[in-house]
Amino acid sequence: MPAFSRFLRYFMAVGRLGSIRKAADELNISASAIDRQILNVEADLGMPLFERLPTGLRLTAAGEIMMAAGARWQKNLIDVRAQIADLRGLKRGHVDIAIIDALAKGYIPRAITSIQSRYPGITIGVKVLENDAVRAAINNGSVDFGILFEPQSFRDLTVRAFVEVVLGFLTPAGHPFGRQREARFSAGVGSALIVPGEPLAVCQQIAVLEGTSGVVMDRAVTSDNIQMVTSLVLQGAGIGILTSLDVITEVRRGLLSFTRISDPILRPMTLALCTATPRTPSYAAGIVLGELENGFAELSYPASMEPLVEADL
Repeated sequence: MPAFSRFLRYFMAVGRLGSIRKAADELNISASAIDRQILNVEADLGMPLFERLPTGLRLTAAGEIMMAAGARWQKNLIDVRAQIADLRGLKRGHVDIAIIDALAKGYIPRAITSIQSRYPGITIGVKVLENDAVRAAINNGSVDFGILFEPQSFRDLTVRAFVEVVLGFLTPAGHPFGRQREARFSAGVGSALIVPGEPLAVCQQIAVLEGTSGVVMDRAVTSDNIQMVTSLVLQGAGIGILTSLDVITEVRRGLLSFTRISDPILRPMTLALCTATPRTPSYAAGIVLGELENGFAELSYPASMEPLVEADL
């Protein structure tokens, strides 16, 4: 194991930097020692891990496989160290999470702040990704767990907690349209709409509504950024279409109104907290996972639309 771990450390530095000399400088190791380790493993495998080019080194297909294996090995080593630390009674470790953009405000930041105050030895890394990229990050082990839409069709994920999220019209506080708790999709006809664009997960639901209802919406603005859609509605540029998850914070603070789209064809979307089925979370990841599970219901509709009380501020 020590020799293998030494090789991986050298190999991954070269793979990342594309140069044995640069890797040697970074690791403070002689270039010849790094080169010897790589050549020995290439001889053992019977194939090269790098293409030797005039401009530097580039990973071969075998090198790409080794690079992915090295990333998993590093992650597993971190998890093992965290579990060993737990045997000494220490609540410490590092946890990586992947979330969709809609969760970058509100519940997740509050939960992380609470976790840090209770477990100061645990550090947390948060990646904000597109929905499919969250699933990929969970599967390839680059994160401990993630939160994404519609995970049920993927057998490689284990759902730890879930809530239902609905689609609706978004209006500034006091707008006449916002007095309605529910409305059909056709109620948006004649209004300038601010609509999310690809790759946001909600786009598919809007396409279904347009296809089944025959209604063609007047898209005043289209954006692939949830915050941009929200900001434009706040500025009075038009009526937005987003999910209840996207605007929890603004609705609960009384800045915006949310009117659920009630067409029967439209089913709620499932937001789920997921881990990779084949892997057991580290001790530190288990703590963070448990904390997020306990409060996950806050993200459900209509609970997420309830006004903030003083304790939430």
